[in-house]
Amino acid sequence: MKCEHCTRKECSKKTKTDDQEYALDVLSPAQENGEKGEFHKLADAKIFLSDCLACDSCVTAEEGIQISQQNAKDFFRVLNLNKKCDTSKHKVLAVSVCPQSLPYFAAKFSLSVTDASRRLCGFLKSLGVHYVFDTTIAADFSILESQKEFVHRYHRHSEDEPALPMLTSACPGWVRYAERVLGHPVTPHLCTAKSPQQIMGSLVKDYFARRQNLSPDKIFHVIVAPCYDKKLEALGEDFTALHGSRGADCVLTSGEIIQIMERSDLSVKEASVDTLFGDLEEELRRHDGTSSDGYLAHVFRHAAKELFNKDVREVTYRTLRVLEWQRPSPNRRWTCRQGSAAADGSHLHRHPRAAPGKQCPHAEAVPGVAGWG
Repeated sequence: MKCEHCTRKECSKKTKTDDQEYALDVLSPAQENGEKGEFHKLADAKIFLSDCLACDSCVTAEEGIQISQQNAKDFFRVLNLNKKCDTSKHKVLAVSVCPQSLPYFAAKFSLSVTDASRRLCGFLKSLGVHYVFDTTIAADFSILESQKEFVHRYHRHSEDEPALPMLTSACPGWVRYAERVLGHPVTPHLCTAKSPQQIMGSLVKDYFARRQNLSPDKIFHVIVAPCYDKKLEALGEDFTALHGSRGADCVLTSGEIIQIMERSDLSVKEASVDTLFGDLEEELRRHDGTSSDGYLAHVFRHAAKELFNKDVREVTYRTLRVLEWQRPSPNRRWTCRQGSAAADGSHLHRHPRAAPGKQCPHAEAVPGVAGWG
């Protein structure tokens, strides 16, 4: 039998019935103590296979257990160790906040994004966090590598050995789905640039550790991200083995941080984010694009300039016949053979061969956020 929306002719999964449900429990410290914050009253989530885009073992049972262990326990364990007299067990606590999480905190606090960032930084430092970073710098590097890879693919593309389209996505859920379910012909077209989370792990555990004269295992690095898929990314094999230390030791969602804040009675002073680069003052910023890190818009502009010597200052989007596809188009007319598009992962789930008509599609697992990084 096949589960709902399955793309495979043969499937080992069974359709969900009333008396048998396959679910991945997302646990939190408050749930274990019987307490629930406002966020978890609304989002005690079980991810059913019939509701999940990746219905073909994208998350194994072992990975499911590991994801459930990616909670605040390790974070508080390190905080408590740092309060003890044995300094040999002390670690530098660094937290990297994804810019996609900040609007949630802003809405929660009824503040601007900048003020919400300052309050979040102040709260984390009041807990005992030493450094709070913004992952936008890591997205900068990821976008630059994606731009270079697209131009490289464009030059070596041929009918016999097609290198295009190039699929860009920093969504670990969709990448895992593409690798494990769609397979060929999609996987050869995945952009090979590291995601912002992977790059941030390298920056903190390598570059920053060397600047502070620390070994990577003496830094406990926490990522604050909006999505549970980021926990899965932190478990990836290619994300480990950086001097024997993971790039991200723990991933906490925005909701989990809010829950910690709800249970805390600490007085908070606002603080600004720290910088990875010397004494430069870090300013909160976002990338251009429809939302998130705007991979599609950045790659599109770069390719237009590098390949056709055309400056595209503003990118607008028009919806094609299929609702999930959005194609960027410059405001003024110019002639070139370049096609790009944004699509949510469910479209490629239903039409995996639709992408080759575009040269730089950008995909995400969640419908409606395809233009996000």
